[in-house]
Amino acid sequence: MKKHHLFMAAMAFAMSAHVVTAQPEKEKVAAVAAVKASGAGAGSAAASLQLKPLAEQTQAALWASRVLGRYHYKAVPLDDAMSVKIFDNYFQTLDSEKLYFTQADVDQFAPMRTKMDDAINNENLTVPFAIYNLYQQRFTERMNYARQLLKTRPDFTLDESIQLDREKSPWAKNEDEVRELWRKRVKNDWLRLKLAGKEEKAIRETLDKRYENYITRIRKLNNEDVFQMFMNAYATSIEPHTNYLGPRSADNFDIAMRLSLEGIGAVLQSRDEYTVIREIVPGSPAALSGKLKVGDRIVGVAQGNAPFTDVLGWRIDDVVQLVRGEKGSTVRLDVLPGDAGPDAKHVTVTMVRKKISMEEQAAKKSIIEVKDGAFKRRVGVISLPTFYLDFEARRRGDKDYRSATRDVARILGELKKEKVDNVLIDLRNNGGGSLTEAIELTGLFIDKGPVVQQRDAQGRIEVESDLQPGLAWDGPMGVLINRGSASASEIFAAAVQDYGRGLVIGEPSFGKGTVQTLIDLDRFSPGEKVRYGELKMTIAQFFRINGGTTQLRGVTPDIKLPVLSDLDSFGESSYDNALPWVAIKPASYAAAGDLKELIGPLQKRHEARIAKDKEFQFLQEDIAEVLKIRKENAISLNESVRRKERDAQEARAKLREARLAGASGTNTDEPAAGPAGKEARGKVPAPTKPAKAVTAVRGAPRQDDGLQYDERDLAAELAAEKAAKDAKDILLQEAANILADEVGMLRTDTRMASRAMPYMASPRGGN
Repeated sequence: MKKHHLFMAAMAFAMSAHVVTAQPEKEKVAAVAAVKASGAGAGSAAASLQLKPLAEQTQAALWASRVLGRYHYKAVPLDDAMSVKIFDNYFQTLDSEKLYFTQADVDQFAPMRTKMDDAINNENLTVPFAIYNLYQQRFTERMNYARQLLKTRPDFTLDESIQLDREKSPWAKNEDEVRELWRKRVKNDWLRLKLAGKEEKAIRETLDKRYENYITRIRKLNNEDVFQMFMNAYATSIEPHTNYLGPRSADNFDIAMRLSLEGIGAVLQSRDEYTVIREIVPGSPAALSGKLKVGDRIVGVAQGNAPFTDVLGWRIDDVVQLVRGEKGSTVRLDVLPGDAGPDAKHVTVTMVRKKISMEEQAAKKSIIEVKDGAFKRRVGVISLPTFYLDFEARRRGDKDYRSATRDVARILGELKKEKVDNVLIDLRNNGGGSLTEAIELTGLFIDKGPVVQQRDAQGRIEVESDLQPGLAWDGPMGVLINRGSASASEIFAAAVQDYGRGLVIGEPSFGKGTVQTLIDLDRFSPGEKVRYGELKMTIAQFFRINGGTTQLRGVTPDIKLPVLSDLDSFGESSYDNALPWVAIKPASYAAAGDLKELIGPLQKRHEARIAKDKEFQFLQEDIAEVLKIRKENAISLNESVRRKERDAQEARAKLREARLAGASGTNTDEPAAGPAGKEARGKVPAPTKPAKAVTAVRGAPRQDDGLQYDERDLAAELAAEKAAKDAKDILLQEAANILADEVGMLRTDTRMASRAMPYMASPRGGN
């Protein structure tokens, strides 16, 4: 059994399993009963709903500070200096775009800038909650002002612009300045809808409802959300990847790691105060009932034979909490059919809950065939969204526990039977997960040996190794990464690179080289009914076996693909308090191969191929356009200017279609959908940020319709998402082309093959 880095034995409590994730986990928002706000009265109504901290939250803050101050890898005392960081970070969390608070609002709390430590130590969180309550008041005021602006038609002949990103801007000096910001915000929202073809009446109705919904949404945030935001302002002031998870967020994190939950198998979404079924998991109780379909609205939930609880207007995660339950228990839903009016007959659906596997986040395979002269190279692709592991099932000895390594090993066996020539592990946007899984997954591709080194706060270095002899796959392989590949993904990619075991393809990775552990604060609780939540705390830094680290710099690919991300604003280097890059002594290991002489020729073939590839040319054009807009950090609010820009984009899209059709006879590519905006638990809504041009990796940018995801027809939105999912992935295709080139080179030059991959007995079948 492998020796794993356990938390300090001197601590009086046990730790949860190590995780190596890139960023704070994003959860779906929950819901308490909503109070609808409208018109001028909403501001005073919001002011009357003052949130206050609970006693258990002030106690949880104190215990968290004791753990962080003593056992964090970068332990920092909770003093006046840290208080200043917490204060600034908290305001930044609430109002990152400087759209709600004025400088006077911030100055009002300035005397407390060095008192955040006292608030925690004295178990008095009145000030952090007072800051939030003022934020909620200002938020409502801004939304009501925006709604008032809709009564007047904007003048789109003026030569003015709106700033895209205000994160580094100063606070508005006064009310006049902040109102001017909102005038331009509303004008841009209006113009987007107008350019999309909407009439003035429809524009007013759409935007009025949107701004009203923002007010409704923020009123659903509760004291757990506020406490979590404040505690994360504290935690991330120490180091970017230390986080506080409230009780419900901790539950959701556990579900995400084990890829399973107990419930009915329906994905839910909030739309117009209704809880709507967005997706039904095949084979689940929801699917087997035969009575539920996508678009149906859940208006009530009952446990067993108990009375229904009306959930109209609830936050989605509060509804989810009612729908989930123990396997074998009964839940009843009061459902309003999706195609029926609000007064239509309701349907009662009774289901018995069962264990639901989250297959969408599990490892998946596909095979890409690439023509290489007279031959066809078959590249097996394994897409791995996260390094998941059911920690609890493994601890209790469940032989069928779920893990990323087990699933990948099974898929590799299937790909062997399907006689693939090369294997590509697709880790794009894989933010990490279990450290154990990163080590064991590496073990599938090396015989045995060290995988990663860890250094704790005391400077002690421990080498984590794969001790299992043998390879699950001994053929050529590659790893596809991007800027969203972080932590556990970087451990795996770096080990593959250091061993000379496979090619790393893509763009530089995130650059997170730290290890976190989960600390259950509930063990300090005075009773089972009081939950304190969890800390995801950095306890070590990991290093490559060659002595380097992925911290800050990430993994540099062997074969570079176009960089799609903004490296200045996304990645470890974008954090001002990230740990520095350092090196330590290399571990003792023997390289499995040496691919250096392959890299140069493969890079040249790649460059020659994409120079002739029209889709790659389009992608490069999109990247250049986005970089230009990002640098300018502004878009015009003049209708004529915007129409010209839109017409030019549409003309370019038509030209692309014609060029692609001329090249291939058909155009099967579809525009990639941008991510649907989701509220994150413990985060404030971020409405009306001007839309930036989105680079659609799988085709042309999606035409802007001016709408938000929950304003579009659900069926149309799902169809667009499916089209985007099914669209050709040109970066994945090119990665497969590179691996096919590698196969051809190895099979035509056996001496090179023996130098590059000496562990292979002989090249795999023929040419």
